[in-house]
Amino acid sequence: MVRVPTGCFLTHTIKGSGKRITSQFAGADCAGLAATFTKFCNWRIDFSYADTDNRTYRTSRGTTHTTCEGAPLRHAAPQTLPTYGKACAKFHVNGKLRAVQCHYITR
Repeated sequence: MVRVPTGCFLTHTIKGSGKRITSQFAGADCAGLAATFTKFCNWRIDFSYADTDNRTYRTSRGTTHTTCEGAPLRHAAPQTLPTYGKACAKFHVNGKLRAVQCHYITR
């Protein structure tokens, strides 16, 4: 028997090579009963980028969506980062930070 987790998770996917990001998206995914009943209202997803010294040098603030959605999702445009470090997705609901997921981008 395989147990499927119940609840919601922030997923953040990045594709590319080196400092070049060809595709990036983030969203909230829910499983089990949470997938049936969960709706996020007044949500936004921000993308932030930091260097190897953990200094944030860019933040792309997402639009606040006033509608309620069960699977919020945001895509980012392709880009080349000026430095190695990390890229993070930050999920906000009703103005409060609810989840963060980061990917380290190294040589």
